[in-house]
Amino acid sequence: MTALGSKVASTSSLKNPRTMTRKRWVIIWLAFIGLSINYLDRSSLSVALPFMGKDFELTATQQGLIFAAFFWAYDFCQLAAGWYVDKVGPRRSFSLAAVWWSIFTMVTAAATNFWSLFAARFLLGVGESPAPSTAAKVVATWFPVRERAFATSIWDSGSRVGAVIALPIVTLIVALTSWHAVFIIIGVAGIIWAAVWWKVYRSPQEHPGANAAEVAYIEEGGARGEGSDDANAAKLPWRSLFKYRTILSMMFGFFCLNSAIYFFITFFPSYLVKERGFDLLKLGFFGAIPGICAVLCGWLGGYLADRAVRSGVPVTKVRKATIAGGLIGGSVIMFAALVPEAWMALALLSVAYSSLTVAATGIWSLPADVAPSSRHVGSIGGLQNFASNLAGIFTPILIGVLVDQTGSFVAPLAVIGAVSLVGAANYLFVMGKIEPLKVKEPAAVV
Repeated sequence: MTALGSKVASTSSLKNPRTMTRKRWVIIWLAFIGLSINYLDRSSLSVALPFMGKDFELTATQQGLIFAAFFWAYDFCQLAAGWYVDKVGPRRSFSLAAVWWSIFTMVTAAATNFWSLFAARFLLGVGESPAPSTAAKVVATWFPVRERAFATSIWDSGSRVGAVIALPIVTLIVALTSWHAVFIIIGVAGIIWAAVWWKVYRSPQEHPGANAAEVAYIEEGGARGEGSDDANAAKLPWRSLFKYRTILSMMFGFFCLNSAIYFFITFFPSYLVKERGFDLLKLGFFGAIPGICAVLCGWLGGYLADRAVRSGVPVTKVRKATIAGGLIGGSVIMFAALVPEAWMALALLSVAYSSLTVAATGIWSLPADVAPSSRHVGSIGGLQNFASNLAGIFTPILIGVLVDQTGSFVAPLAVIGAVSLVGAANYLFVMGKIEPLKVKEPAAVV
């Protein structure tokens, strides 16, 4: 069987885009929906928590520990999750993960105290861990290099959309019913999505909706399917990835990015309520502005990055400009707590979140760019996501402690802004050329 499997495309069909199906875009938008639900699940507690006071009496430090519980499980499962995605493939990994995280989202509704809430969040983190590596694997499998950044911006924007819609959806449900209903409704949505993904997803070569022209377009454009693998590179042991400076730089840089992004996922609603005096209505409406801006700018950044690659700009320059520029723009978060008016703070937070989102599209394009074979895309995604989510463990606790000690968000936002600048310097000066990792000697099978 050829690299195209049973599908054979004629030369004329490849030159005529009208004959080519576009199933890859259906797949990536379905992944976007899955990530939106994924982040809606994890963000719902941060929105609901300020209105759960009659049932829970929690200090800011305790809230930080509950937020961190998710990341302790989510993060340390990343190392295995990336390997698991490469082993079983996106269809199985995404479906099973969605079922797991949906169940423990619904379990959250039964929490009655600090420890039960802590446990529910911890187990939610286990279930959500394969999602980003799966999405990165989907892009590597279904998209050529010249469409990789925009496709990545689509699924990655699901994290922003999930956080954005959490504000109006959760506040509306709380206002109409109770906080318990929030987690039941969102959990059911995840179960439905898992069934759809299982029904729809296949690899390009196996998908009945992708014709021969589309499969050829995907493979000839540099997609990381198994047919493109070098036999020796495919045998590179997982542990050997840590020997590459590129991988270590990716891990450290993503940690810096998430140090800023997870403020928006955890303490952002509490900041608006406690620091800026937002009520339920204002939180649901104005609190969505930074996230909406981030989604739109992420799509635009991905589109422009792909356009630059198509025009001949080296991938290394495109990725570094996207990532470092986004992190520099994200550092303006440090000024948000200093301005006197709420609208000024929202404007600065919108700029910061948008810039960080642009950087994220470049960062999540890297696993497919640097993987030595298709069998390493999920693993590399898991490695960098493991490092990045150490920020999810430490940042909420740090913010909570600093808020308790200082009585404001000035100090934590200053720290976050400084870390963003360090991340930009890492991508500019530490990371080398962005290309598939070279295997220097034959590797043993493990």
